[in-house]
Amino acid sequence: MKKILITGGAGFIGSHVITRFVKKYPDYQVFNLDKLTYAGNLENLKDIEGHSNYHFIKGDIVDDAFVSQIFEQYQFDGVIHLAAESHVDRSILSPNEFIFTNIVGTVNLLNAARKIWDDAFKEKLFYHISTDEVYGSLGETGLFIETTAYDPRSPYSASKASSDHIVRAYFHTYKLPVVLSNCSNNYGPFQFPEKLIPLAINNIKHMKQIPIYGKGENVRDWLYVEDHANAIDLIFHQGITGETYNIGGNNEWQNIELIRMLCEIMDAKLDREPGTSAELITFVKDRAGHDLRYAIDSSKIQDQLGWSPSLDFKLGLEKTVDWYLGHEQWMDHLTSGEYLNYYNKQYGKR
Repeated sequence: MKKILITGGAGFIGSHVITRFVKKYPDYQVFNLDKLTYAGNLENLKDIEGHSNYHFIKGDIVDDAFVSQIFEQYQFDGVIHLAAESHVDRSILSPNEFIFTNIVGTVNLLNAARKIWDDAFKEKLFYHISTDEVYGSLGETGLFIETTAYDPRSPYSASKASSDHIVRAYFHTYKLPVVLSNCSNNYGPFQFPEKLIPLAINNIKHMKQIPIYGKGENVRDWLYVEDHANAIDLIFHQGITGETYNIGGNNEWQNIELIRMLCEIMDAKLDREPGTSAELITFVKDRAGHDLRYAIDSSKIQDQLGWSPSLDFKLGLEKTVDWYLGHEQWMDHLTSGEYLNYYNKQYGKR
């Protein structure tokens, strides 16, 4: 029976990965380690919190002694490391938190894994999940591949780039069995509403302005979150130790074009006059160091592991809208801060 530690499991992507592993692998004991900051929400995991193979641990990966203690206590066989400060705007305002969580936290996890595995690395794995933002900004053409030189432009992407390098260093120096992946922008249920798509959905619903940086010309490659969770599953079980896999949706959109499509979908879902929601689009001062374009070449994971995106983007966007409109209480709890009380209600004050 494998014991798998998934860090950041109460977050957007992490909650989808936790749910997938708990349901798909009943013989695994799945441990969710999360600090429960603003983006960590245990309400994302109501569907599986009663399963006997699911365990929640509240804690901070920056706390070295705590990390060492839980590794000693539970003797994890594998780590899927998703915990990270990930909101670029917050990294510009408060870079120190990103340095500690994304770099120091990753080192603490690596050291703890190396210690308890004690060079007995057979059937052990440390899987580090990163972002396409470490590669910097593309022009109008070209794609990021696994060997693209790193060129991070924000404190967030710089901290993730640093953690990527450290994970690879542990592989080369200590032979720690690691695998990495770098993914494009995710969208779907349970995403914190500072991010573009849920923010726009919520604002459109309440007839509030939709802020768009600059002229909305920045291009991103979008991937439905369940497709990312599927890729993580494949890489964890079939990926080659020491390798990196880029995960992308082959689905590039300018921000303004994405929002216009979303406005059309929302008008139809809310029975509004076509064009009503688009009037809410408001252009604001561009983000400092805003990368123009990201685009992933995911041919390696497609060729080696047989993975591919499953959803047409418009269909995925409609599914996402339906989810948010059908989960008003979840959004209300998030925007009001009520979700922060769920831990005390479910687990008691500790």
